[in-house]
Amino acid sequence: MKAEEIQEILDTAQLMRPIMNSRNKKITYLQGKNVVTLFYESSTRTRVSFELAAKYLGATTTNISVATSSVSKGETLIDTVRTIQAMGVDIVIMRHPMTGAAKLLSENIEAKVINAGDGINEHPTQALLDLYTIKKHKGKIKDLNIVIAGDILHSRVARSNIWGMTKLGARVVVVGPTTIIPKEIKKMGVEVSSNMKQVIKNADVIMALRIQKERQKSPLFPSLREYQHYFGIDEEKLAMAKPDVLLMHPGPVNRGVELTSDIMEGENSVIEEQVTNGVAVRMALLYLMTREGILSE
Repeated sequence: MKAEEIQEILDTAQLMRPIMNSRNKKITYLQGKNVVTLFYESSTRTRVSFELAAKYLGATTTNISVATSSVSKGETLIDTVRTIQAMGVDIVIMRHPMTGAAKLLSENIEAKVINAGDGINEHPTQALLDLYTIKKHKGKIKDLNIVIAGDILHSRVARSNIWGMTKLGARVVVVGPTTIIPKEIKKMGVEVSSNMKQVIKNADVIMALRIQKERQKSPLFPSLREYQHYFGIDEEKLAMAKPDVLLMHPGPVNRGVELTSDIMEGENSVIEEQVTNGVAVRMALLYLMTREGILSE
């Protein structure tokens, strides 16, 4: 995706926000379109956000529960979605634990496919809503100093955000224990640090990431308590940053590990706003993808 296409999505999301705040939250942009959410991994924010976005635009939505579908009987991913497509589906929104699953699916069905997270690879719409939130507050992305802290190794959110932020001209620093920072991450155009107190001083935006214990086959640092001491963000560390620094987290948060409750609910936090903006961004994406010649994939 080009920088211009990212900007088009962000601009369109801005037009979608008033719809969310209106009394009548249902318009006809997607009337006659059928949207299916197919999540092979658990999700609250992303799945519900997509479902609301589709409904606000007038689409018919269906949520497929993998646990009670034919997947539990051994049906393959492609066969599952081809069956769904045979019922007249226009868009499939999928989260899957396998890296590349969304791309594989898009190459084997006619319906549009939106990647809602594949393995530890990508989470494009989370990055888009994060970019939208940052631009809404800072007025730009270019030349901002953005710190991404935490479990970079297992984070599809980090990868998509790094790609989008650097594409739009931000300077990105990733910080965390060396055991959960990929060795090749510098190739994405970021700086790497293991000193939170140092990098936080110049930050315009701080994005904390969840420690994904479920993806760690063995412990990658001594304890959560030690992680919190060095890399968790609390009032003391936040006081070292600029007064107008934005504090972000894609959720869910391990309270007291990545962030303390006080700063999550403080004046620098835009965590709840990220959730709201996620609906607007996904509305924009659904709208643009159903227009011929615009964001066709």
